[in-house]
Amino acid sequence: MFDGVLNVYKEKGYTSHDVVAKLRGILGQKKIGHTGTLDPDAQGVLPVCLGKATRLCDMLTDHAKTYEAVLLLGKETDTQDISGQIIAEKEPDVSEEEVCVTIMGFVGEYAQIPPMYSARKVNGKKLYELARAGKVVERQPRQVTIYEIAIKSAALPRVTMIVRCSKGTYIRTLCHDIGQKLGCGGCMESLLRTQVGRFGLEDSLRLSQIQELCGQGLLEERILSIEEMFEQYPKAVTVMEADNLVHNGNPLRLQDVIPEGHRPDMGRTCLEESAREVYFRVCDSQGNFMGIYKWEQGRSRLKPWKMFLGG
Repeated sequence: MFDGVLNVYKEKGYTSHDVVAKLRGILGQKKIGHTGTLDPDAQGVLPVCLGKATRLCDMLTDHAKTYEAVLLLGKETDTQDISGQIIAEKEPDVSEEEVCVTIMGFVGEYAQIPPMYSARKVNGKKLYELARAGKVVERQPRQVTIYEIAIKSAALPRVTMIVRCSKGTYIRTLCHDIGQKLGCGGCMESLLRTQVGRFGLEDSLRLSQIQELCGQGLLEERILSIEEMFEQYPKAVTVMEADNLVHNGNPLRLQDVIPEGHRPDMGRTCLEESAREVYFRVCDSQGNFMGIYKWEQGRSRLKPWKMFLGG
């Protein structure tokens, strides 16, 4: 069984669930999860967690994401993208400068109302299920953050823009809201996700490439290990006598671990000095990655935060 994160290029026409289902067939394992839904018409980066790494799904979903989107002005649809039914059309009587200024005004935090055609739930019902039944319900706005927008080209009525945003941001809703602000309406014509955290478009693999690499026995080289996902945290290794503690997911005392690169007799001092880091990657004495521990200053010990034990 594979354990780690695979950078998949989701192609147009597939749902994120379709990608997971196809990977289960290709890899011959069931324990697979994706890290953030992409609409069927959208393409691009979809990190997929395999085996023990499925415990990372929620963490990867929280990462900032970057998209290349095409905004089409003058058309408003029920789904807020070009695949939906047109509900309003208006000639976009706006200048390129006015469009650019309006778009840049969305940089920062803003309250975004989730679209009816989305997987968000209201009173236990998915919004898209209600929408398909012809119902429209009130949705509470959610605070999202647009970190930056770069306008790649503006050939009205189309605008191509690069958007880096927080989790939970709907780019088609952003396109809709820009159109509303301009007074001519707008929808998303296309969407390409180019970055999710450390995963970029240039390293992503299509399903056909994954199948080919798997057949050649070379796929493991393209899977990022669980430990590599936490490279930003300092590493600590347990002494042999404490292996049983870490194997069972127990807290660790200062004398149970040695910070990487230090002598055993200097472990206590170095760990206390390093504890400003708060989180540590912890391996057993044989170098096997066990999980992430959090420093508890008041108790001078490391407490399990995210463990990757067992299958």
